[in-house]
Amino acid sequence: MNYWALHEDACKRGEKSYTDPETGFMVFTRHGLLERDRCCGAGCRHCPFGHESVGLSQRAKRIQQAAWLTQARPAPSRETAILFWSGGKDSFLAYRALEREQRFSLTLLTTFDARSRIIAHQEFPIDDVVEQATRLDVPLIGVPLHSGPNYVEQLLPALDLVPNSKAFCFGDLHLEHIRSWREDAFAAHERTKSMTLELPLWNVDYGTLLEDLAQSGAECRISAIATDLPGIAIGDRFDAELIKRLPEGVDPFGENGEFHTRIIP
Repeated sequence: MNYWALHEDACKRGEKSYTDPETGFMVFTRHGLLERDRCCGAGCRHCPFGHESVGLSQRAKRIQQAAWLTQARPAPSRETAILFWSGGKDSFLAYRALEREQRFSLTLLTTFDARSRIIAHQEFPIDDVVEQATRLDVPLIGVPLHSGPNYVEQLLPALDLVPNSKAFCFGDLHLEHIRSWREDAFAAHERTKSMTLELPLWNVDYGTLLEDLAQSGAECRISAIATDLPGIAIGDRFDAELIKRLPEGVDPFGENGEFHTRIIP
């Protein structure tokens, strides 16, 4: 049994600690930590206080639960929404589209591997995303993902940090199975079923997206590629010229996992 399941079982029994199966160490449950009434700043695995006492400069390296990773907070003048942020071109272009609409006060949410601190698929560290959000001066919540527990369950502490948010936003372009999975996953949970899903880039023409990327002034670099994809390399600039070099049959935006990108605002 993984440690997350052990923790949940211990909490159901009202226990204050459990034994980690890998290390043999005693680990406090959230019940045990709640008795302290405040965050101790140690980056505890089950911290129920949003790691508020962990220094901002250290949070990306130490947090084990959802926590703010930037000083910025959502503006109270508009309805708040959470934009899922990978640090790549799709989430960046979704951010630009939503900012033009001015319907929402946006908070970015990024997930990363709790052990490696790497953004899945994009293959760069969470520190890079913190730098992106800081340059954009936009709120950012980090959610370290642990093996074992349900994905949506791991996002719930982030919702506690933005309790008035009514929408999830994604940079999805055209993959129906990804959209359907998101809709089903969030609709299946009591906490998230009433939230709307916003897809501002859905079926937008690639030429339009490339033009907006160029107008943004941001750099967009290849951060990861499939092993069988010739003609491009990690670090190459993503633009119309790169798209011309792609082999036949490759999605121009890499939507089938052919490549991933990193934005430098």
